Amino acid sequence: MAVSDRRPSPPRLLLVTGMSGAGKSSVLDALEDMGWDCVDNLPTALLDSFVHGDTSECRLVPAAVGMDVRSRGFDPASLPRMLKAIEGVRPEILFLDCAGSELMRRYNETRRLHPLAPDRPAEDGIARERALMAPLRAAADSVIETTDLTPPELREELRRRYGDHTGQPVLTIVSFGYARGVSRTADLMFDMRFLDNPHWVHDLRPLTGLDEPVRDHLATDPAWTDAMARLEALLTDWIPRYWAAGKSYVTVAFGCTGGRHRSVCAAEEVAGRLRSAGFSPIVRHRDLASQPSDTIESSGQAEAGFPGGDSGGELNG
Repeated sequence: MAVSDRRPSPPRLLLVTGMSGAGKSSVLDALEDMGWDCVDNLPTALLDSFVHGDTSECRLVPAAVGMDVRSRGFDPASLPRMLKAIEGVRPEILFLDCAGSELMRRYNETRRLHPLAPDRPAEDGIARERALMAPLRAAADSVIETTDLTPPELREELRRRYGDHTGQPVLTIVSFGYARGVSRTADLMFDMRFLDNPHWVHDLRPLTGLDEPVRDHLATDPAWTDAMARLEALLTDWIPRYWAAGKSYVTVAFGCTGGRHRSVCAAEEVAGRLRSAGFSPIVRHRDLASQPSDTIESSGQAEAGFPGGDSGGELNG
């Protein structure tokens, strides 16, 4: 067969099952964050319909289906055969197991009733479920024991097994103006109002942090070079830690009063340093198109604890 005639391998279909309380919902949330099409507690009669949907469309993304003893029509003995009979996908079974003592702790902590023991102690339901699920555990392609796993460790294990590994998580660098509200999507936020404000330099007022004269002006501030070096060291250390903890999206925001000069310049400078360190940040400037305002800048300087400028706007900083 010629290379051009080769068809891509079918997408994965992952059945996520196991002991109730072992972390099925957490696994599905993590897979969804990795781009999987996920559904929980799907009745077994609808499994084929979920996979194929509109037959005129070809499924391109992997799918994960969560099923356990609460799912309608759930039969651990026949489910593996049903899964393998579905065409056009690569079926797999992930079984989540957990020690009975830890399951008991989780049920006591959440005060939830075990689905197989609504009127009896949870340990009775756990024992009954373990016996019922034995055929499915034996047929599983993968078993993850969640007894001693923290949520970040579970996410990292799932990323290793089921991530597509086509690239690193999304890193976004944002600039904004405090006068127009803080950035609500930020994981990390840095206030740049301690820097000398180019707005109060007449020739720089209509420019932005994307313009070289503004960058040159900020570079003369004694705090600039040290601040950028410290931010670079902090972020190159922290961002991978966020990713290791399971965050697929990390947003770092830089704010100044109006969102046109200091925050923009800082965002661009830090983004450049991060690119040199091997990251691939996306840069967004929320308030770059806003109009210069002496009133906003004066109030912003006062709120930050700095003397404001003359509202006449003719200061040379």
